[in-house]
Amino acid sequence: MAKKALGIDIGAASIKIVELSAAGDKKSLENYLEFELPKSASPLKTFYGNSMLLSSNDVSDILQALFKKVKIEEKKVAFSIPDFSTFFTTFDLPPMTEMEIPRAIEFEARHHIPLPLSEVVFDWQIIEKEQVSPGVKIKVLLVAVPNKVLESYQRLAALCGLEIKGLEAEVFGLIRSSVAPGKHYGPVCLVDIGWQSTTVSIADKGVLQVSHSFDFSGGGLTKSLSTALKISEEQAEDIKIRQGLGSGNQSAADILLKEVETLAAEVERICVNFAQQDGGGLLNDIILAGGSATLFGLKEYFASRLKKSAQITDPFSLFLYPPILQKRLQEIGSSFAVAAGVAMMALET
Repeated sequence: MAKKALGIDIGAASIKIVELSAAGDKKSLENYLEFELPKSASPLKTFYGNSMLLSSNDVSDILQALFKKVKIEEKKVAFSIPDFSTFFTTFDLPPMTEMEIPRAIEFEARHHIPLPLSEVVFDWQIIEKEQVSPGVKIKVLLVAVPNKVLESYQRLAALCGLEIKGLEAEVFGLIRSSVAPGKHYGPVCLVDIGWQSTTVSIADKGVLQVSHSFDFSGGGLTKSLSTALKISEEQAEDIKIRQGLGSGNQSAADILLKEVETLAAEVERICVNFAQQDGGGLLNDIILAGGSATLFGLKEYFASRLKKSAQITDPFSLFLYPPILQKRLQEIGSSFAVAAGVAMMALET
Protein backbone atom coordinates (compact mmCIF):
# COMPACT_ATOMS: atom_id res chain seq x y z
CA MET A 1 0.00 0.00 0.00
CA ALA A 2 1.39 3.41 -0.98
CA LYS A 3 2.36 5.79 1.80
CA LYS A 4 0.67 9.22 1.62
CA ALA A 5 1.28 12.64 3.16
CA LEU A 6 0.26 16.27 2.80
CA GLY A 7 2.39 19.39 2.52
CA ILE A 8 0.64 22.65 3.46
CA ASP A 9 2.02 26.12 2.80
CA ILE A 10 -0.07 28.86 4.42
CA GLY A 11 0.59 32.39 3.24
CA ALA A 12 -1.00 35.65 4.34
CA ALA A 13 -3.58 35.48 1.54
CA SER A 14 -3.43 31.93 0.17
CA ILE A 15 -3.09 28.26 1.07
CA LYS A 16 -1.32 25.68 -1.09
CA ILE A 17 -1.78 21.96 -0.48
CA VAL A 18 0.11 19.12 -2.12
CA GLU A 19 -0.74 15.46 -1.49
CA LEU A 20 1.90 12.91 -2.44
CA SER A 21 2.12 9.14 -2.31
CA ALA A 22 5.23 6.99 -2.36
CA ALA A 23 5.76 3.41 -3.45
CA GLY A 24 9.41 2.47 -3.24
CA ASP A 25 11.53 5.27 -4.70
CA LYS A 26 8.71 6.65 -6.83
CA LYS A 27 6.61 9.59 -5.67
CA SER A 28 3.25 10.37 -7.26
CA LEU A 29 1.19 13.54 -7.18
CA GLU A 30 -2.21 12.62 -5.75
CA ASN A 31 -3.71 16.07 -5.37
CA TYR A 32 -2.89 19.77 -5.40
CA LEU A 33 -5.01 22.69 -4.39
CA GLU A 34 -4.70 26.46 -4.02
CA PHE A 35 -7.09 28.64 -2.07
CA GLU A 36 -6.88 32.42 -2.46
CA LEU A 37 -8.39 34.68 0.14
CA PRO A 38 -10.75 37.38 -1.16
CA LYS A 39 -9.00 40.79 -1.25
CA SER A 40 -11.44 42.22 1.29
CA ALA A 41 -10.93 39.42 3.83
CA SER A 42 -8.67 39.59 6.88
CA PRO A 43 -5.23 37.99 6.40
CA LEU A 44 -4.63 34.41 7.49
CA LYS A 45 -1.69 35.55 9.60
CA THR A 46 -1.24 38.38 12.05
CA PHE A 47 1.89 39.96 13.47
CA TYR A 48 2.98 39.09 16.99
CA GLY A 49 6.09 41.12 17.74
CA ASN A 50 8.45 40.38 14.86
CA SER A 51 6.77 37.08 13.98
CA MET A 52 3.63 36.13 12.12
CA LEU A 53 1.08 33.88 13.82
CA LEU A 54 -1.66 31.89 12.17
CA SER A 55 -5.27 32.86 12.70
CA SER A 56 -5.76 29.22 13.68
CA ASN A 57 -9.57 29.16 13.93
CA ASP A 58 -10.06 30.85 10.53
CA VAL A 59 -7.47 28.67 8.81
CA SER A 60 -8.95 25.54 10.40
CA ASP A 61 -12.39 26.33 8.96
CA ILE A 62 -10.90 26.89 5.51
CA LEU A 63 -8.75 23.75 5.56
CA GLN A 64 -11.59 21.50 6.66
CA ALA A 65 -13.83 22.91 3.93
CA LEU A 66 -11.09 22.36 1.34
CA PHE A 67 -10.44 18.78 2.48
CA LYS A 68 -14.14 18.02 2.23
CA LYS A 69 -14.48 19.67 -1.19
CA VAL A 70 -11.68 17.68 -2.87
CA LYS A 71 -12.12 14.56 -0.68
CA ILE A 72 -8.69 14.64 0.99
CA GLU A 73 -8.72 12.10 3.82
CA GLU A 74 -4.99 11.91 4.59
CA LYS A 75 -4.13 13.10 8.12
CA LYS A 76 -0.32 13.04 8.05
CA VAL A 77 0.91 16.54 7.29
CA ALA A 78 3.97 18.79 7.26
CA PHE A 79 3.60 22.56 7.49
CA SER A 80 5.94 25.24 6.20
CA ILE A 81 6.79 28.09 8.57
CA PRO A 82 7.33 31.54 7.05
CA ASP A 83 11.00 32.43 6.61
CA PHE A 84 10.07 35.84 8.02
CA SER A 85 9.22 34.16 11.36
CA THR A 86 12.38 32.05 11.39
CA PHE A 87 15.83 33.16 12.51
CA PHE A 88 18.85 31.88 10.55
CA THR A 89 22.53 32.42 11.20
CA THR A 90 25.85 30.70 10.59
CA PHE A 91 28.97 30.83 12.73
CA ASP A 92 32.33 29.10 13.08
CA LEU A 93 33.56 27.20 16.11
CA PRO A 94 37.24 26.81 16.97
CA PRO A 95 38.82 23.35 16.97
CA MET A 96 37.29 21.08 19.62
CA THR A 97 36.38 17.46 20.19
CA GLU A 98 33.13 16.00 18.84
CA MET A 99 31.74 15.70 22.39
CA GLU A 100 32.24 19.43 23.04
CA ILE A 101 30.32 20.60 19.96
CA PRO A 102 26.66 20.45 21.23
CA ARG A 103 27.45 22.43 24.40
CA ALA A 104 29.50 24.98 22.46
CA ILE A 105 26.64 25.50 19.99
CA GLU A 106 24.12 26.05 22.78
CA PHE A 107 26.46 28.61 24.34
CA GLU A 108 26.87 30.44 21.01
CA ALA A 109 23.12 30.32 20.37
CA ARG A 110 22.55 32.65 23.34
CA HIS A 111 24.64 35.31 21.57
CA HIS A 112 23.08 34.92 18.12
CA ILE A 113 19.34 34.44 18.77
CA PRO A 114 17.62 37.78 19.50
CA LEU A 115 15.17 36.20 21.96
CA PRO A 116 15.64 34.31 25.24
CA LEU A 117 16.26 30.62 24.52
CA SER A 118 13.23 29.81 26.68
CA GLU A 119 11.03 31.54 24.07
CA VAL A 120 12.28 29.63 21.01
CA VAL A 121 12.91 26.17 19.67
CA PHE A 122 16.25 25.99 17.91
CA ASP A 123 18.03 23.38 15.86
CA TRP A 124 21.38 23.26 14.15
CA GLN A 125 23.36 21.37 11.59
CA ILE A 126 27.03 21.27 10.67
CA ILE A 127 27.49 22.58 7.12
CA GLU A 128 31.29 22.43 7.00
CA LYS A 129 33.74 20.27 8.92
CA GLU A 130 37.52 20.25 8.83
CA GLN A 131 39.73 17.88 10.78
CA VAL A 132 42.53 19.88 12.38
CA SER A 133 44.78 19.51 15.40
CA PRO A 134 43.69 19.23 18.20
CA GLY A 135 40.12 18.52 17.08
CA VAL A 136 37.44 19.49 14.57
CA LYS A 137 36.83 22.97 13.12
CA ILE A 138 33.22 23.42 12.03
CA LYS A 139 30.76 25.87 10.53
CA VAL A 140 27.24 25.68 11.97
CA LEU A 141 23.84 26.66 10.61
CA LEU A 142 21.53 27.67 13.46
CA VAL A 143 17.75 27.91 13.00
CA ALA A 144 15.35 29.21 15.65
CA VAL A 145 11.55 29.59 15.68
CA PRO A 146 9.54 31.37 18.41
CA ASN A 147 7.43 29.05 20.56
CA LYS A 148 4.34 31.17 19.81
CA VAL A 149 4.70 30.45 16.08
CA LEU A 150 5.01 26.69 16.60
CA GLU A 151 2.06 26.68 19.00
CA SER A 152 -0.18 28.31 16.40
CA TYR A 153 0.51 25.44 13.95
CA GLN A 154 0.04 22.81 16.66
CA ARG A 155 -3.31 24.38 17.55
CA LEU A 156 -4.32 24.36 13.88
CA ALA A 157 -3.44 20.68 13.53
CA ALA A 158 -5.46 19.82 16.64
CA LEU A 159 -8.49 21.73 15.35
CA CYS A 160 -8.30 19.87 12.01
CA GLY A 161 -7.49 16.46 13.49
CA LEU A 162 -4.16 16.30 11.65
CA GLU A 163 -0.99 14.46 12.66
CA ILE A 164 2.05 16.72 12.30
CA LYS A 165 4.99 14.89 10.70
CA GLY A 166 7.13 17.99 10.45
CA LEU A 167 7.38 21.77 10.71
CA GLU A 168 10.12 23.56 8.83
CA ALA A 169 11.01 26.96 7.42
CA GLU A 170 9.82 27.56 3.87
CA VAL A 171 13.36 27.72 2.53
CA PHE A 172 14.06 24.08 3.41
CA GLY A 173 10.98 22.90 1.54
CA LEU A 174 11.98 25.07 -1.41
CA ILE A 175 15.50 23.63 -1.50
CA ARG A 176 14.18 20.06 -1.30
CA SER A 177 11.84 20.49 -4.28
CA SER A 178 13.97 22.83 -6.40
CA VAL A 179 17.62 21.83 -6.06
CA ALA A 180 17.82 18.33 -7.53
CA PRO A 181 20.85 16.29 -6.40
CA GLY A 182 23.58 16.27 -9.05
CA LYS A 183 21.81 18.80 -11.28
CA HIS A 184 23.69 21.90 -10.14
CA TYR A 185 27.45 22.18 -9.86
CA GLY A 186 28.38 24.58 -7.11
CA PRO A 187 26.16 26.84 -5.02
CA VAL A 188 22.68 27.93 -6.18
CA CYS A 189 20.77 31.13 -5.35
CA LEU A 190 17.04 30.73 -4.71
CA VAL A 191 14.80 33.80 -4.93
CA ASP A 192 11.37 33.11 -3.42
CA ILE A 193 9.03 36.05 -4.17
CA GLY A 194 5.92 35.85 -2.04
CA TRP A 195 2.90 38.13 -1.69
CA GLN A 196 4.25 39.81 1.46
CA SER A 197 8.02 39.26 1.39
CA THR A 198 10.93 37.78 -0.52
CA THR A 199 13.62 35.40 0.72
CA VAL A 200 16.97 35.13 -1.03
CA SER A 201 18.91 32.02 -0.06
CA ILE A 202 22.03 30.20 -1.16
CA ALA A 203 22.29 26.43 -1.04
CA ASP A 204 25.32 24.29 -1.81
CA LYS A 205 24.90 20.55 -2.39
CA GLY A 206 21.35 20.89 -1.08
CA VAL A 207 22.46 22.47 2.22
CA LEU A 208 21.39 26.00 3.18
CA GLN A 209 24.35 28.37 3.55
CA VAL A 210 22.81 31.87 3.66
CA SER A 211 19.24 33.19 3.90
CA HIS A 212 17.91 36.76 4.00
CA SER A 213 14.27 37.92 4.03
CA PHE A 214 13.14 41.45 3.15
CA ASP A 215 9.96 43.27 2.20
CA PHE A 216 10.08 43.18 -1.60
CA SER A 217 6.91 41.33 -2.62
CA GLY A 218 4.34 40.55 -5.28
CA GLY A 219 1.81 42.58 -3.29
CA GLY A 220 4.27 45.46 -3.15
CA LEU A 221 4.60 45.46 -6.94
CA THR A 222 0.84 45.71 -7.26
CA LYS A 223 0.63 48.57 -4.75
CA SER A 224 3.45 50.47 -6.51
CA LEU A 225 1.58 50.24 -9.81
CA SER A 226 -1.69 51.24 -8.18
CA THR A 227 -0.17 54.30 -6.49
CA ALA A 228 1.91 55.51 -9.44
CA LEU A 229 -0.79 55.05 -12.08
CA LYS A 230 -3.64 56.16 -9.77
CA ILE A 231 -5.67 53.02 -10.45
CA SER A 232 -7.25 50.42 -8.17
CA GLU A 233 -5.17 47.53 -6.88
CA GLU A 234 -7.40 45.13 -8.84
CA GLN A 235 -6.57 46.99 -12.07
CA ALA A 236 -2.88 47.11 -11.13
CA GLU A 237 -2.81 43.38 -10.43
CA ASP A 238 -4.42 42.71 -13.81
CA ILE A 239 -1.79 44.83 -15.63
CA LYS A 240 1.01 43.14 -13.70
CA ILE A 241 -0.20 39.65 -14.57
CA ARG A 242 -1.03 40.38 -18.23
CA GLN A 243 1.97 42.53 -19.09
CA GLY A 244 4.74 41.95 -16.56
CA LEU A 245 7.93 43.64 -17.72
CA GLY A 246 6.66 43.87 -21.30
CA SER A 247 6.12 47.18 -23.09
CA GLY A 248 2.34 47.10 -23.60
CA ASN A 249 2.02 49.90 -21.07
CA GLN A 250 5.42 51.57 -20.93
CA SER A 251 4.63 53.51 -17.76
CA ALA A 252 3.70 50.30 -15.97
CA ALA A 253 6.78 48.51 -17.31
CA ASP A 254 9.06 51.32 -16.08
CA ILE A 255 7.53 51.18 -12.60
CA LEU A 256 7.94 47.41 -12.37
CA LEU A 257 11.49 47.51 -13.77
CA LYS A 258 12.53 50.04 -11.15
CA GLU A 259 11.20 47.77 -8.39
CA VAL A 260 12.74 44.63 -9.90
CA GLU A 261 16.11 46.36 -10.21
CA THR A 262 16.07 46.87 -6.44
CA LEU A 263 15.56 43.12 -5.99
CA ALA A 264 18.25 42.24 -8.54
CA ALA A 265 20.76 44.52 -6.80
CA GLU A 266 20.01 42.82 -3.47
CA VAL A 267 20.45 39.36 -5.00
CA GLU A 268 23.74 40.47 -6.56
CA ARG A 269 24.97 41.81 -3.22
CA ILE A 270 24.14 38.56 -1.41
CA CYS A 271 25.84 36.45 -4.09
CA VAL A 272 28.99 38.61 -4.10
CA ASN A 273 29.19 38.59 -0.29
CA PHE A 274 28.82 34.82 -0.26
CA ALA A 275 31.65 34.40 -2.76
CA GLN A 276 33.96 36.86 -1.01
CA GLN A 277 33.22 36.57 2.70
CA ASP A 278 32.09 33.00 3.06
CA GLY A 279 34.56 31.57 0.56
CA GLY A 280 31.69 29.95 -1.28
CA GLY A 281 33.03 30.44 -4.76
CA LEU A 282 31.24 31.75 -7.82
CA LEU A 283 27.54 31.15 -8.13
CA ASN A 284 26.18 30.52 -11.61
CA ASP A 285 22.53 29.51 -11.15
CA ILE A 286 19.49 31.50 -10.03
CA ILE A 287 16.22 29.67 -9.29
CA LEU A 288 13.04 31.77 -9.09
CA ALA A 289 10.10 30.62 -6.98
CA GLY A 290 6.89 32.00 -5.52
CA GLY A 291 3.78 33.44 -7.10
CA SER A 292 5.62 36.31 -8.82
CA ALA A 293 8.40 34.14 -10.28
CA THR A 294 6.42 33.80 -13.52
CA LEU A 295 6.12 37.58 -14.01
CA PHE A 296 6.62 38.08 -17.75
CA GLY A 297 10.23 38.98 -18.52
CA LEU A 298 11.52 38.51 -14.96
CA LYS A 299 13.59 35.38 -15.64
CA GLU A 300 15.20 36.99 -18.70
CA TYR A 301 15.89 40.21 -16.77
CA PHE A 302 17.68 38.32 -14.00
CA ALA A 303 19.77 36.33 -16.49
CA SER A 304 20.83 39.49 -18.31
CA ARG A 305 21.30 41.71 -15.25
CA LEU A 306 23.21 39.18 -13.13
CA LYS A 307 25.01 37.35 -15.97
CA LYS A 308 23.84 34.01 -14.61
CA SER A 309 21.61 31.14 -15.67
CA ALA A 310 18.08 31.88 -14.44
CA GLN A 311 15.20 29.42 -14.33
CA ILE A 312 11.79 29.04 -12.74
CA THR A 313 11.48 26.13 -10.35
CA ASP A 314 9.49 23.11 -11.55
CA PRO A 315 8.84 21.01 -8.41
CA PHE A 316 6.19 18.79 -9.98
CA SER A 317 8.81 17.38 -12.37
CA LEU A 318 9.97 15.23 -9.43
CA PHE A 319 6.67 13.32 -9.31
CA LEU A 320 4.60 10.98 -11.45
CA TYR A 321 1.31 12.43 -12.72
CA PRO A 322 -0.96 12.12 -15.81
CA PRO A 323 0.79 13.68 -18.86
CA ILE A 324 -2.31 15.77 -19.62
CA LEU A 325 -1.50 17.87 -16.53
CA GLN A 326 2.05 18.76 -17.59
CA LYS A 327 1.39 22.19 -19.10
CA ARG A 328 -0.76 23.32 -16.19
CA LEU A 329 1.66 22.05 -13.54
CA GLN A 330 4.58 23.81 -15.20
CA GLU A 331 2.60 27.07 -15.16
CA ILE A 332 1.78 26.92 -11.45
CA GLY A 333 4.79 25.00 -10.12
CA SER A 334 6.64 28.04 -8.76
CA SER A 335 3.73 28.74 -6.38
CA PHE A 336 3.70 25.16 -5.07
CA ALA A 337 7.44 24.62 -4.56
CA VAL A 338 7.32 25.02 -0.77
CA ALA A 339 4.19 22.87 -0.32
CA ALA A 340 5.71 20.16 -2.52
CA GLY A 341 8.96 20.27 -0.56
CA VAL A 342 7.36 19.89 2.84
CA ALA A 343 5.12 17.10 1.49
CA MET A 344 8.31 15.28 0.46
CA MET A 345 9.63 15.73 4.00
CA ALA A 346 6.40 14.32 5.48
CA LEU A 347 6.73 11.22 3.31
CA GLU A 348 10.27 10.65 4.52
CA THR A 349 9.42 11.09 8.21
